[in-house]
Amino acid sequence: MSSGAEKIVSNIRSDAQTKADEIIQKAQEETSAILAEGEKKAKIESEKIGESAERQAHMKYQQLISEAKMNSKRMKLEAREKLIEESFEKALEELKGRAAASSEDYIQSLKNIIIEASTEIGGGDLILCLKEEDVAIIKKEIKSLEKDVTDKTGQKTTLKIGENITAIGGAIVKTENGEIEVNNTIDARMLRFKKALRSEVAKVLFQ
Repeated sequence: MSSGAEKIVSNIRSDAQTKADEIIQKAQEETSAILAEGEKKAKIESEKIGESAERQAHMKYQQLISEAKMNSKRMKLEAREKLIEESFEKALEELKGRAAASSEDYIQSLKNIIIEASTEIGGGDLILCLKEEDVAIIKKEIKSLEKDVTDKTGQKTTLKIGENITAIGGAIVKTENGEIEVNNTIDARMLRFKKALRSEVAKVLFQ
């Protein structure tokens, strides 16, 4: 090959190499730009995911705290209710014991219950329904009870023993025709007064 031809070939190779270098450099620059942009986008997306995950975690934490507080409050209320119910049960057992033993305070309470119910009806000819164990006790007090009700109502009152009842104690008093009846058994009185008594029991237990 002549020196002129070699020079031409050399120039072509040089130009080709220059262009190749330019292309490679440009490609590298574009690649770097693409990678940089990709990293930037990836970082932004990662931060978004991080922020979202953090918000979700915070919301979940708040939800768990709220549920824990609600459960704690519910458990406290349930515990209070259980203690109140246990107090009523103990009181009822105490009343059962006194009624069964016909203690003096029970007998006096029984007489007061009969007078109260008879007075509420307005006196007159009335029927007393008692548990079997209390019949003999009240029979001894009939005249005294009749006088007390008569004095309170201004209406001549007679008290007759009716059918036996199943109850802890107390009495059911009704008119002879059965049109008016007052249930003053301990069982019924406990149910009637339980709602009002609950607040009093709660004060004693939890103050």
